[in-house]
Amino acid sequence: MERNPSSAIHGRGAQSGKVPTRFGLAAREIDGDWRDYMELLAREDGAPPGKLRTQVTEERPRTILSFNTSPDIPFDRSINAYRGCEHGCVYCFARPTHAYHDLSPGLDFETKLFAKPNAAELLRATLAKPKYRPRPIAMGTNTDPYQPIERQYRITRQVLELCLEARHPVTITTKSDRVIDDLELLAEMARHHLVAVAISVTTLDPKLSGKLEPRAASPAKRLAALGKLVEAGIPSHVSVAPVIPAITDEFMEEIIKRAAAVGVRSASWIPLRLPHELSPLFREWRSVHYPDRAGKVMSIVRSIRSGRDNDPNFFSRMKPKGIWADVFRSRFNLACKRSGLNRKRMGDQFPLDCSQFRRPDLGGQLRLF
Repeated sequence: MERNPSSAIHGRGAQSGKVPTRFGLAAREIDGDWRDYMELLAREDGAPPGKLRTQVTEERPRTILSFNTSPDIPFDRSINAYRGCEHGCVYCFARPTHAYHDLSPGLDFETKLFAKPNAAELLRATLAKPKYRPRPIAMGTNTDPYQPIERQYRITRQVLELCLEARHPVTITTKSDRVIDDLELLAEMARHHLVAVAISVTTLDPKLSGKLEPRAASPAKRLAALGKLVEAGIPSHVSVAPVIPAITDEFMEEIIKRAAAVGVRSASWIPLRLPHELSPLFREWRSVHYPDRAGKVMSIVRSIRSGRDNDPNFFSRMKPKGIWADVFRSRFNLACKRSGLNRKRMGDQFPLDCSQFRRPDLGGQLRLF
């Protein structure tokens, strides 16, 4: 997976689709097809390959609400309106999920997307069930609910409109300033204590951001979006994630300082995770963009992950260990203290209210009770 820096694929996070998978994904090779032959010639001549196009397939699943019993995350249910993500963040831990569908966690993940137009309809049916009991629904836990195709499909907005109707609390995690498109809706939900929004900021360097997360909003736009959310009275949180040793960790303190300057009062950090196919993908990206830091980056990653590229175990996978982990943790806590963040516990910062929940009507049917 080692690549020459001059062969970088600009505008995409992954640098190839040739990623080993756990499921024996078939490799694609040149077989004489004319378009493939011309692309091969272009690469040999040093010319850029043909521009990759984003493809969106609509799918209609039977259910939309996913439940989990993980001890490592603070929610037990989530909604993902999209599979794959055009933001193309090379570090995205959701990439390996594309392998389940015989697609590459590399370029396929950011170019072959799936949208679920009936998400709100499915959620309405679930919330209307007599045995359903509300707890906050997490959105953006796998792929971004405000990635570029949301502007066309508006699936996230439809889900939020239903949650407001049903008075069901929601948490949102995104790295897009498109969340501001729904500012009035989110503000109304906030008045009922039904929503909290987290925006992830990885770096403050726009050039580095363009390599790491090429189609996500710039860091400046994300910080500006946080400020607008705060002004609208929407509980807002900055996530310094992921922290990539020797590449993005230098920005940790300044991200917290700038988030505090726009009114944010809550922050968290997550160290880089490299599950399954993500490890060779990241190594390839690193060989293209930071070949001089290869040994240092992975040495630190392994030092906080018990000597491996990734720690998959419950209770420890989200809690890095070792000297480097202690250094990052101390830096983060000190930065938050200086900026006045995290003076309250997370649950006290965002008190979402489940007591207002009311079952939605199904297709205009009247409630019997």
